[in-house]
Amino acid sequence: MNDILFKYLENGKGLYQIKKATAGSAGFDLLAACKDEMGIEPNKSLLIPCGFALQMPNGIEAQVRPRSGIALKNSVTVLNSPGTIDADYRGEICVILINHSNKKFLISRGMRIAQMVFMKLPDIKLIESEDLDKSDRGSGGFGSTGVM
Repeated sequence: MNDILFKYLENGKGLYQIKKATAGSAGFDLLAACKDEMGIEPNKSLLIPCGFALQMPNGIEAQVRPRSGIALKNSVTVLNSPGTIDADYRGEICVILINHSNKKFLISRGMRIAQMVFMKLPDIKLIESEDLDKSDRGSGGFGSTGVM
């Protein structure tokens, strides 16, 4: 078990307790900690504050991911999905939302706007090499294996 500390900021106090929606949920709900209603115009993005900060141990990252219902019903998603929160970041957790629809998307205080999933990172050591092993795929990428 990894202990992760969180601190409610002034704009997040009394808003919510950070929790998963259900016992089987992978992510913790992130709520909009805005003072007033915010609107994202069509084809625009906006940074939404969540009202808390984290302290995670090294080797852990938090990923900010979209909520499927907002994406499906409103064409609004997390712009840099998944957004990475590094273990040494101590600022406010925020979400960059983008509106891919043709109508303004309104965000009110307390609205569930995204989810946060914690991931354990592997201990990696990159080693420079003059040669790499061959594979069936080789350098083919970006759809080179087809769609069927």
